[in-house]
Amino acid sequence: MTPRQRLSMIAVMLLAAVGLAATATGTGAAAAPHTRAPAAPPPAAIAVPSAPITGTFTDAAGGTGTFAGGFTPSGFAAQDGALVATGTLTGTLTDSTGATIGTVDETISTPAAVAQATCRILDLTLGPLHLDLLGLVVDLNQVHLTINAVSGPGNLLGNLLCAIAGLLDPLPSADALAALLNLLLALLGRI
Repeated sequence: MTPRQRLSMIAVMLLAAVGLAATATGTGAAAAPHTRAPAAPPPAAIAVPSAPITGTFTDAAGGTGTFAGGFTPSGFAAQDGALVATGTLTGTLTDSTGATIGTVDETISTPAAVAQATCRILDLTLGPLHLDLLGLVVDLNQVHLTINAVSGPGNLLGNLLCAIAGLLDPLPSADALAALLNLLLALLGRI
């Protein structure tokens, strides 16, 4: 996989994970009586949707409380060679009785991980084969064999084969990934 393909895959995964949602910010204003043309409506803004965040905690009574909210990314950066996402975490804390015990509305930075990926190990196409082995005739039609390795937690062989397959590919730095992701966020704001 080339660096350009890897970056394209990361960008597509980010957009798929985050999603796109357009919301209108207003309607056109009526024209003033002395103007020739009506005022142009304000452009529609693209809102970066929030990714859902849920979790549990032990409340003061020893029961299991819940957190439900979302994270809206506002930018990406490289810290100590790792990619981090900065954004707003909002949500509500509810105790085991169902009572709301607090809300969260904070700007946070969190490590950003690349989603599970596959890498092509082998793509082999064999044309039709005709074998005559001492009177035993074997005819085989076209065969297309594709082997993909899936990387991710618990996929030992997939992780190993993807790492070996990409040994000679230059990996983009966290700075390069942060720049690309910030560009995508800026483009979302302009659409």
